[in-house]
Amino acid sequence: MIRVFKKLIKSVIRFFYRFCRAVFRLLPVSQSLKNYFKYAAARELTKWLRSRGYIVSTEADDYKNYAVKIFETGARSEEFKEYKENHITFSGEDVKPIAFYLPQYYTFPENDKWWGKGFTEWTNVTKAVPQFLGHYQPHLPYDMPFYDLSGINIMKEQVKLAKNYGIYGFCFYYYWFGGKRLLDKPLDNFLNSKEGFDFPFCLLWANENWTRRWDGMDNEILIAQKHSKEDDLACIADICKYVKDERYIRINGRPLIIIYNPDRLPNANNTIKIWKKYCRDNGIGEICLAATNVSSEASVSYNFDEALEFPPNGIVYKMPPNVKAVPINPEFNCDVFDMEKYVSGKLYYPEHKAYLSAFPCWDNTARRGANSYVFQMTPKIYKQWISDIIRHTKENREIGDRFVFINAWNEWAEAAHLEPCRKYGYANLQATADAVMESKMSKE
Repeated sequence: MIRVFKKLIKSVIRFFYRFCRAVFRLLPVSQSLKNYFKYAAARELTKWLRSRGYIVSTEADDYKNYAVKIFETGARSEEFKEYKENHITFSGEDVKPIAFYLPQYYTFPENDKWWGKGFTEWTNVTKAVPQFLGHYQPHLPYDMPFYDLSGINIMKEQVKLAKNYGIYGFCFYYYWFGGKRLLDKPLDNFLNSKEGFDFPFCLLWANENWTRRWDGMDNEILIAQKHSKEDDLACIADICKYVKDERYIRINGRPLIIIYNPDRLPNANNTIKIWKKYCRDNGIGEICLAATNVSSEASVSYNFDEALEFPPNGIVYKMPPNVKAVPINPEFNCDVFDMEKYVSGKLYYPEHKAYLSAFPCWDNTARRGANSYVFQMTPKIYKQWISDIIRHTKENREIGDRFVFINAWNEWAEAAHLEPCRKYGYANLQATADAVMESKMSKE
């Protein structure tokens, strides 16, 4: 009876807190004034609790603990690894990892207009701070610069690094908005470069509107998709200049083209028909169209050839309860997930057939601050995940159709990067290489 009464009291307190918070957010005053009252109230409440012995630590202790955690963010993990030569090549029966590649690392007029002059992905990355005790932020590169992708030299080094660590190819994000291309320079540099770029690639059309999501203004559209039959034709015609390249990734001879979110298309079936007919009529032949963010059953109803897992999308519903993090930021509103439980429970095997994907980490604090999603990972956990999906793919897909995907090569503002960082060095890359080599040595 006492236990039930305590639960009831907690529920009432929780409801009252949420009600007060909602009312506070609706007050017709500036955010700065709200923050002033919030911090003043928190300060006075803390003093009152300390005066009655409910809090034994001092304010100086709180700041000391915070400072310690900040300085620890630059420390190397026990899992840290330096660069290592691996010399990996692929044969027909091997499982081939493909890493998603973000081109958002150079300045262009639209970004200058929307986010401020000189904006690149590094702008967000370098302003990230820990939101709770033990939070690994910021993610900063190791053994490499804050690079600029407007030229080809950095990409040449990336290709060399990827090949050494068992990455078969890159899947470039492709940005098309009613005939307008954005972030196209790195992809076009790659297409037009040959020496040092003997590396497979494919495209994923990021077919969503661009909004001010990074600073919380989801409803403000910066540039919109403009769907029509004519736009479908223009889009696939532009994509085909990449598909014709001899390095383009093929599934049993069919070029692989991926659409990020079919639900955003007004009529996905019509788009697919238009694209496939255009390719047949223009010398490409049959293509393999895959979709992320849909189940295998849904992809069939859309007439896609394949479904493709794209974590963390969809995995939150399979996750154990949130980790109870100790906040640093007074505005803390993060969802923190323990990926060790997810991976040890092997919750990533889908009930349907799909290309499987993994990530070395995922944390969008750099973009969303106190309102982020944090999926805590280490190279050891990632190694188990990528090894499992490679093994599963080898056992369940035919030769010529054995691919897994990694999110991502360089999505630094979402902490989803294989590229070396200051905490783990090359550990995630080496985990990938080890998983590939172990699979190559195993018998079917």
